[in-house]
Amino acid sequence: MTAPKELRVSKDRKLLSVTFPDHRPFELPAELLRVASPSAEVQGHSPDQRVTVPGKRNVAILKIEPVGNYAVRITFDDFHDTGIFTWNYLHTLGHEKDARWNAYLAELAEKGLSRDR
Repeated sequence: MTAPKELRVSKDRKLLSVTFPDHRPFELPAELLRVASPSAEVQGHSPDQRVTVPGKRNVAILKIEPVGNYAVRITFDDFHDTGIFTWNYLHTLGHEKDARWNAYLAELAEKGLSRDR
C-alpha cells in the first residue's frame, strides 16, 4: 500500500482525514480509531481476546507520529498510544468504516456498555 498523500487532523482533534493517491479522502472519527486500535491492548493476541472499549465518545487525537515509511502512531487524549496504524489498516478502516462502526455499536449494546462510560 502506498503512503497517503495527506493526513489531516481536524481543528477539534476528533477527525482524521486520510487521502491516498487516486482516492477521495477517508474521514475517520477519533472514537473509531481509538476503539479499533491495532494495539494488543485492544485486539489481544487472538480474536477471542479482543476487547470492546467503552466510554470513548469524546476521545481526541493528541498527536500523530510517523513509523518508518509504512505507518503512524496515534496518541489519543486518554494517552493510549500503542497502536501502529499501517497504511493498509487505515485504508481498510476507510473502506469498512460504516460496517465496523455498526459492529462496534452492536457489541456495546450486547455487553451493556456505553460510548459515554
